[in-house]
Amino acid sequence: MEVRIINEKQVWESFLLGCEEKTFLQSWNWGEFQKMMGNKIWRLGIFENNRLVGAALITKIVAKRGTFLLIQHGPAFAKASADKSEVLKIFLDELKKIAKKEKASFIRIAPLLERNEENKKLLRDLGFRNSPMHAHAYEATLKLDLTPPEEDLLMGFRKTTRYLIRQAQKNKDIEIYQGQNLKDIEVFNKLYQEVVDLHHFVPFSLDYLRNEFLAFNPDNQVIVFFGKYNPPHQKFGSGGKGEIIASAFVIFWSNIGFYHHAALLPQFHKIPIAYLLQWEAMKEAKKRGCNLYDFWGYVDPKETPNHPWAGPTLFKMGFGGRLYKYVKTQDFPLSKKYLVTYLFEKLRKTKRGL
Repeated sequence: MEVRIINEKQVWESFLLGCEEKTFLQSWNWGEFQKMMGNKIWRLGIFENNRLVGAALITKIVAKRGTFLLIQHGPAFAKASADKSEVLKIFLDELKKIAKKEKASFIRIAPLLERNEENKKLLRDLGFRNSPMHAHAYEATLKLDLTPPEEDLLMGFRKTTRYLIRQAQKNKDIEIYQGQNLKDIEVFNKLYQEVVDLHHFVPFSLDYLRNEFLAFNPDNQVIVFFGKYNPPHQKFGSGGKGEIIASAFVIFWSNIGFYHHAALLPQFHKIPIAYLLQWEAMKEAKKRGCNLYDFWGYVDPKETPNHPWAGPTLFKMGFGGRLYKYVKTQDFPLSKKYLVTYLFEKLRKTKRGL
C-alpha cells in the first residue's frame, strides 16, 4: 500500500460515492470550505495495487488550546477495502510525519466505525485515546431510508408527527419556501442568533455559515429552507405580512440529504411548522435522488434529558430512521502540550453541559 495526495475532484468524489459510511465532512467541497476558513488541508488516498482503498481529508487546526490535525468522519473506506486496521495504520504513519512538520501536538479523528469492542480495541492498539470533545461532528445519528414511496415514508413516522405534518399542510397561514442565495444566509443567521440568545449555546459564526454555503452552492448541493407564519388579524411592518419562524440548512451530497443546521423560535413551538419544513426537506432530497436522510446528531433523551440535543433528538425520532452509533472521537497525543488541551477541553465540556 502507498499514500498519495489526491488533486482531482472527480477521483475523490467518485471514490466517496462508492463508500457506505460517509458524510459531507469528507467531501471535496468541505475541503474547499476549510480553505475558506483559513485552514491548511491535505487530501490523502491509500492505494493498493493502484486501487484506491481509503481516503481522508486532513485539516490543520490552529487554536488557543493547541495546534492539531483533524479528520472529521474519516478516513473513508472502500466497500471491498483491505484490512481497516492496516489502512488506519498507514494513515497514522503519514499523519505523524505531517504533524511533525506542522508542529501539531496531537491528531484527532472521528471515524465512522461502528461502536463495538472490536473497533474500540483497534483504535486503542494503534495508540488512540478517547477525546474530551467530539470533533464538531456527531458520534451517533438517525438515518432514514428515502427509497420507499412518499406515502409509505409518512406511514413510518410516529402517529403524532404524521398528524402535525398534515395539520401544517392544511394551515393556510404556514408557508415553506427555499432559499439559494447568499442573502438567505443572513436571514437564517438572524433567526439562528435569536435562538442562540435564548438557549445560550455556542453558535457558528456568520462567516462560517456563509463559507459553508459558498463551498456547496456552486454544485447545487445546499438549500436553506424557511418556514413563514402568517397569522390572521395581525399587523406587520414595512417588511410585509408574515414572519420567518423556522429554518433548516440542508446539504445534499453523494446521494444523502444532511439536516445540518436548524432554528425555530421557541415562542412558536405550538405551531407545527418545523414538522412540515422537515418533510419538505426530505421530499427535496428524494427528488434529487438521495437514498438516505441524515438527521445529524443524536443523544438518548432518557439517559441525558438535560443535554442540549435532547429536545431536538425527540423531534427527529418522530420521523423514524435507524440509529447509528460510532466510536467516540479519538486523540493521538504527540507531545506534552496535549495535556493542556485535554484539561482545557474537559473543563469547557463540563461548562456546556455536554
